[in-house]
Amino acid sequence: MKKLYTLLLTLSLAAVTTHAAVKTVKHTIKNGETLYTIAHKNHTTIEEVRKLNGLKKGETLKLGRVLKVSQNTYFPDKKKNIVKVTKKSQKVKVAQKNKQKTIRIKKSAKIAKYTIKNGDTLFTIAHKHHTTIAEVKKANGLKRGERLKLGRVLKVPKNTYFPNKKKEVTAEITKKKLKIAAISKNKKKFLKAKKSVKKSVKNKRSNRILRTAINRHAISMPSKRIKRRLRTKYTMDDIFFKAAQPNIGFSKMNAKPTKITKLAKKKLGKRYVWGATGSNNTFDCSGLTTYVYKKNGINLPRRAIAQSKVGKRIARSQLRPGDLIFFDTSKGHRGYVNHVGIYIGNGKFIHASSAKKKVIITSLSKPFYSHRFKVARRFASAS
Repeated sequence: MKKLYTLLLTLSLAAVTTHAAVKTVKHTIKNGETLYTIAHKNHTTIEEVRKLNGLKKGETLKLGRVLKVSQNTYFPDKKKNIVKVTKKSQKVKVAQKNKQKTIRIKKSAKIAKYTIKNGDTLFTIAHKHHTTIAEVKKANGLKRGERLKLGRVLKVPKNTYFPNKKKEVTAEITKKKLKIAAISKNKKKFLKAKKSVKKSVKNKRSNRILRTAINRHAISMPSKRIKRRLRTKYTMDDIFFKAAQPNIGFSKMNAKPTKITKLAKKKLGKRYVWGATGSNNTFDCSGLTTYVYKKNGINLPRRAIAQSKVGKRIARSQLRPGDLIFFDTSKGHRGYVNHVGIYIGNGKFIHASSAKKKVIITSLSKPFYSHRFKVARRFASAS
């Protein structure tokens, strides 16, 4: 009888344990986990985890995905005593046994270096690297509303954002979509640039001035010999650039150079800030020229390269105080204008220097600027 009771008791215990083993638990995938580690924690097999969740062989696990995991379904009969292994030894064994099965989640922690290009925004940079704007800001200590500078190198974390709703994340987006996204984010910047270009074409006054200027010069056409002599007096800049610019009217071309140079000298020592046009007494090179000329009734284009294409072109030997002088300060002399200053006489000019971080006066005979001189323009005639 005793044997019968013991047999019944063991059978009932076995039934209870099997019933308990059928229980499933929800498990959220974390960084560094594999099917082996999940199965090992819950005392089950990899095959059973795959069956419950419909996972295919070689399928990668996504962070945050919730899996159904059965508990207590695997107890090896051969091993009577289960050896307690420390956490460090477990990680080493898992890495050795599952090199082929490990998920590429550790790779997601990689940080790539990215150089900012024209048209880039935080959205496009984050989208390219499958991460979020907040993470890019954290990695680089960017503040809210901070401008991105061209050429700046950012640290960008890779593969840290996979939305749960989307099963398949598209690997690449066309360049057109990226451009549209950049334009929508930077509407204000693009509109300001477009307005300055469109005004020269759409403005009715500029068209009238252009017509009258052409007609005046077309009435009395000089002969070839006289035309050669008068080249210094009547240039293409006189006809087109002055007339086509609506902001630079002929009536305002009489601003005194002395006033321009005096106002410029008042800004000596003021701090250089890229993109500044006088706010908080800060300037960049073209910001200083636009500010000084605007105060004297002449509106110039914002950028140095655009300023170098308007007004009357003059020779270096004909420079007068108040004239604008343009330079190519790029490495290797790339051949384009990227710096501007105001000539103040005696072979000197005033400019906002990025190297000195302030507004300074420099000699034009200095080798660096003498060799890199590109062109000079005149907007104000001496009284």
